[in-house]
Amino acid sequence: MEQKVRKKKLGTGIFVTILMMIAIAAFVYSSDIMPRDRSIFEIEYGDKTVPYSSFKVKPDSPVSLSIDRLYSRNAILVHLEDYTILMEKNSEEKIYPASLTKMMTAVVAIENLPDLNEKIRLTMNMFQGLYEANASMAGFQPDEQVRAMDLLYGAMLPSGAECCMALAEHIGGSEGNFVKLMNQKAKELGIKNTHFENTTGLHNENHYTTVKDMAVLLSYALKNDVFREIFTTFRHSTPPTNKHPDGITFYSTMYEKLGGQNITGGEILGGKTGYTDKAGLCLASLAKVGSQEYILITAGASGNNKTEQYNVTDALAVYSSIRK
Repeated sequence: MEQKVRKKKLGTGIFVTILMMIAIAAFVYSSDIMPRDRSIFEIEYGDKTVPYSSFKVKPDSPVSLSIDRLYSRNAILVHLEDYTILMEKNSEEKIYPASLTKMMTAVVAIENLPDLNEKIRLTMNMFQGLYEANASMAGFQPDEQVRAMDLLYGAMLPSGAECCMALAEHIGGSEGNFVKLMNQKAKELGIKNTHFENTTGLHNENHYTTVKDMAVLLSYALKNDVFREIFTTFRHSTPPTNKHPDGITFYSTMYEKLGGQNITGGEILGGKTGYTDKAGLCLASLAKVGSQEYILITAGASGNNKTEQYNVTDALAVYSSIRK
């Protein structure tokens, strides 16, 4: 009789233990899944976890400039320390990102390249249609052997479309497959009003975003040391290649268009320009005012690459109006 009681107690103990294990598993599962359903979910990047899918609006913005004075149709200014929105203008309106697309191309490439010093051969196929579309080029040639790192600089500084194609085909096997990775990354970041059709930003009706989504992307990308280094570089020279024995020197299109101008009480640290007829003049930039960092995304300014650069004009005005 006593043995039966002990067996019964043992069976009850095992049953309770199983129930506890199920409860713990359910808690862990819900903890892992639930953040994706919140308005602000978190993605771990390295050893830092930062909110990406939604920014907070600061009611007492330190920006003295009125949005009515902006040339850009769309704009958003974000304080990087706490991800507060200090200024916005049609920030969730659909836009065409033009070459701002290359920020996503670059960060996806960086995250999928095991060796940034690996040499990639550019094929004739990678250039197909680019010259006809009047795409920006870095200056590489078919059959050229180029380090992955130099392709990244070529994509971001002179906005080289052939660099984007080379990275895409090397990593994904085709541009289409690489674009799937870009859209997957957009989904991971919670930017739901963005869809990519290509790696270069050449106009496509189904290739769209918002300046708010681009701010989310840039805030994420700047956590990556390689991306930040490229984004904030003014000049980069490649080592010799089989087609360019003296290498190629790239200059950032944003720094060229700044023309030596800078902001009151700080400096513009880096940026990426963009332009198509449909997108207008666009700019994604990073600046430091006082001891604080800010990002500004603008799009839809009138003009073109040969007119006054109203996207740069807006950036200078906005950053200079931030009260420290």
